[in-house]
Amino acid sequence: MRGVHSLRGRLTLANVVLLALGIVAATVVSVLGMRYYLLDQIDAELTRTRDSLGGSELTLRQIDSLSVLSFFRDRVDPDWEREDDPDSIFAAVDARGEPVGVLGFAPTDAQRALADAVGDVPALLRDPEPRDVTVRGSAYRVTGTRLADGTYIMIAASTEAVHDVVAKAVRFDLAIGTLLLSLLACLTMFSVRRRMRSLEDMVETSSAIAEGDLTRRVPSSRETILEVEQLRLALNSMLQQVESAYRTRERSAAQLRRFVADASHELRTPLAAIRGYLQLYDRGMLREPAERGRAWDRMMTESERMARLVDELLLLARLDQRPELRLRNVDVCRLVRDAAEDVRAQQPERPVTVDAGGSVLVRADEAGLRQVLGNLLGNVRTHTPADVPVRLGVVREDGEVRLSVTDDGPGLAPEDAARVFDRFFRVGGGAGSGLGMAIVQGVVRAHGGEVTVSTAPGEGLTVTVTLPNRPAPEPTAPRTPGAADAGRPRAHAPGTAHVSTPDPPAR
Repeated sequence: MRGVHSLRGRLTLANVVLLALGIVAATVVSVLGMRYYLLDQIDAELTRTRDSLGGSELTLRQIDSLSVLSFFRDRVDPDWEREDDPDSIFAAVDARGEPVGVLGFAPTDAQRALADAVGDVPALLRDPEPRDVTVRGSAYRVTGTRLADGTYIMIAASTEAVHDVVAKAVRFDLAIGTLLLSLLACLTMFSVRRRMRSLEDMVETSSAIAEGDLTRRVPSSRETILEVEQLRLALNSMLQQVESAYRTRERSAAQLRRFVADASHELRTPLAAIRGYLQLYDRGMLREPAERGRAWDRMMTESERMARLVDELLLLARLDQRPELRLRNVDVCRLVRDAAEDVRAQQPERPVTVDAGGSVLVRADEAGLRQVLGNLLGNVRTHTPADVPVRLGVVREDGEVRLSVTDDGPGLAPEDAARVFDRFFRVGGGAGSGLGMAIVQGVVRAHGGEVTVSTAPGEGLTVTVTLPNRPAPEPTAPRTPGAADAGRPRAHAPGTAHVSTPDPPAR
């Protein structure tokens, strides 16, 4: 891919460039320091010689007559002329700038070349520090002074040795630097490759997940880096959430498909019955008044069943949207006692035990709790014989209120108990719409509570509703119906619908 570079190559290049810059900087500093030190030594010697001559107030003739000045004799020895690049040059120049002989010797080629290279000798004397000149292709440092008779003396020292030493130092530093750079590049490539193994595992894991394997996770490395380990943990956490969301979506899609299929089936049955009787009436097959009465009663029954089913579906849809409940202080014990009286009135032969003395207040929606009790007791009436005892109780503990409904009926098998809250689930295809327990769960969850089932075959069934007993905000005033509501059927608030004669729910 164009413009894409590996992280390993980038890190290696960055390390090599940084080290190269460091080596270059260190080389420049060391070479400049060495050159400055060596040139300073040469300048110091030239300055001492110049100051000695300048402060002696001698003339050139007096210098010639002083045979004890062997220092100068060594520098004007005729044998020195045979050297191509002498280490030092001692030259005398008259006031006109022409070289003159010293100790009786004529000016040499080196002395004349030095005089030509300097040019303006008085300007050289005005400069307190030695300067660089090139004599016959060789580098020198030169300074000068003026004798008492007006003769100019120039003293030059070669700096070729200094340049040779500096050049050798540069070559040595470059050789060592190149070796270090090569070694660093190899070590960096190896180290980065090993430490980036976790990133390669992440790429491999991501590719596997993209191909459909949602169970893959990034393994831990033996040599962990803090940032890479943090990235690994974050990626694994994200993958866990992605897998969970995917599984949840699959379950939700499956539940939705099953819900639509069950709803279609439940609605199709009463519609088919109503359509059948209408077809019989349309063909004139219902001639007797009794037959038409039975057909009318059956159609009304099926339409009421269909209406109850639609109402329950709407209630469940509202509960799924987390409705705002009409909360107020509700005496749960009073609701339980009222529900028990309803059971005694409907089934006088059923033993009913109530353990709900006194008063237990919770912030809840009263209509919703009556809906819960009505569905639970309707479940008991429908799926247990009329002489089976039922017990209702209310307790408060650990800041919670627990409401329980227990019957001594046949109970449920574990596989049926696991699906008791599923919508349209009916044990053995029993009566009812199969939405009662789903509505109970929805109402309880809307209150922030939970509902559980404890059962076993032959050991009855206990449904426990746990409600939080915590302060709740004051309920808002209900909206006053206006003219726009005229002629419109009043619907219960979301989560507060109450069916006076609930359709018996399934277990």
